[in-house]
Amino acid sequence: MAQDYRTPYSVGTGTAADIDRGLRAHMLHVYNYMASGVLLTGIIAMMVSNMAVTDGGQLTALGQAIYLSPLKWVVMLSPLALVMVMSFGLNKLSLFALQASFWGFAALMGLSISSIFLMYTGESIAKVFFITAAMFGSLSLYGYTTKRDLGPVGKFMFMGLIGIVIASVVNIFMASSMMSFVISVIGVIVFAGLTAYDTQRIKELYFEGHGEEQAAKLSLMGALSLYLNFINMFMMLLRLFGTARE
Repeated sequence: MAQDYRTPYSVGTGTAADIDRGLRAHMLHVYNYMASGVLLTGIIAMMVSNMAVTDGGQLTALGQAIYLSPLKWVVMLSPLALVMVMSFGLNKLSLFALQASFWGFAALMGLSISSIFLMYTGESIAKVFFITAAMFGSLSLYGYTTKRDLGPVGKFMFMGLIGIVIASVVNIFMASSMMSFVISVIGVIVFAGLTAYDTQRIKELYFEGHGEEQAAKLSLMGALSLYLNFINMFMMLLRLFGTARE
């Protein structure tokens, strides 16, 4: 049976219990998409990293192509391209096309971050992943339950995100370890704040009332925003606490 995403605000009827039950189902849909995307990214990243190096630790042809050749820029930027397609094409793409774009994005992200398995030990990656999961869960729960309006927080964090992007581009040329450290610390704070804000925003969008397909699309885009917060928080924490391979 298809999930009915309509709210009492869109149909004019329904009890408080119906609203609460519908909201929980909607958020579960969002978290299922998000968790599945993270899982796909992790699987792809591990598979690619295994194929990128030989048993002797030398890069294979695949490894040289995606890590050393100009193709690495395509690998790095292609996920961003899909995010833009999904964001600007929300009302034009079908639900199936949007889902395909989401899974394609998650797979490309796995390809683009696969080098972390060559840079950091598996133990430290696992440790940081569970730290990130605990932080993300706590912050998302806060965003879901708080009565405080997190709109101003979201705006401030978005400004911080722009600053991080600019500083990261500058640091590509400066290669400053101190700036990299500062960017990582601020990045953790920014994506932590965005996790709480985005969770509240996803919840509020549900109450605006949408048809079934549009609500399904919004749940997918909500999952995308939470996915991005999780992955970026993970990468920032890994730079701070990851143990480099010898």
